[in-house]
Amino acid sequence: MLQVTNLAVDYGKLRALWDVSLCVQKGERVGLLGANGAGKSTTLGTVLGLYRATAGSIRFNDVPIAGRSVAANVAEGISLVPEGRRLFAEMSVSENLQMGAFPRDARPQLAAQLDRVYALFPILADRRAQPAGTLSGGQQQMVAIGRALMSRPSLMLLDEPFLGVAPVVVEQVMTALREISEHGVTILLVEQNIHRALEFVQRAYVIENGRTILEGDKASLTGDPQFASKFLGLE
Repeated sequence: MLQVTNLAVDYGKLRALWDVSLCVQKGERVGLLGANGAGKSTTLGTVLGLYRATAGSIRFNDVPIAGRSVAANVAEGISLVPEGRRLFAEMSVSENLQMGAFPRDARPQLAAQLDRVYALFPILADRRAQPAGTLSGGQQQMVAIGRALMSRPSLMLLDEPFLGVAPVVVEQVMTALREISEHGVTILLVEQNIHRALEFVQRAYVIENGRTILEGDKASLTGDPQFASKFLGLE
């Protein structure tokens, strides 16, 4: 479904990504792991179209998409749950969710998608008229995920979805994401908490200093001495 090959990205004169490659097959849950500043968010943003690739290629459903607009990528089935949620704080929960149904093809399904989101996160149905900025961090994250679902994506990019979320709510969000995955949405997840990410994904890529350095499932990664020493604090 998604193939990123030798991706490089520059911010002005600063190179953010040097050589990132990854592949996500339809129906998979794949993690993108690494320390702060490794290039994880830049990778997601470049896939969506927020940043322009300097070199390398991005293919979605076997179609080149590097350089394509965000609107075009969303319309073709890619959605992003951004780090920090980025909700419209003064707008209601319902209004925030409806903003996710921007693509033309998603608009006729707006009511059905709202029902789907409220079934996943019943607390949002109870608070649909409440300003999103007054919700707890976990509830705001539910709105951000729900908003990304409103465009009826086939690929969902999640950037730190558990950041600032209480542990009890993390489990609720993870359960909802598993259900989303089981209903056919492919997931690429960025997460700093390695243990939590490996509980959710089927396999993962590790990037460091803008380069892909490792790839594998939980067993192979945790058994790799380089991964264990750098990311699990083990010698």
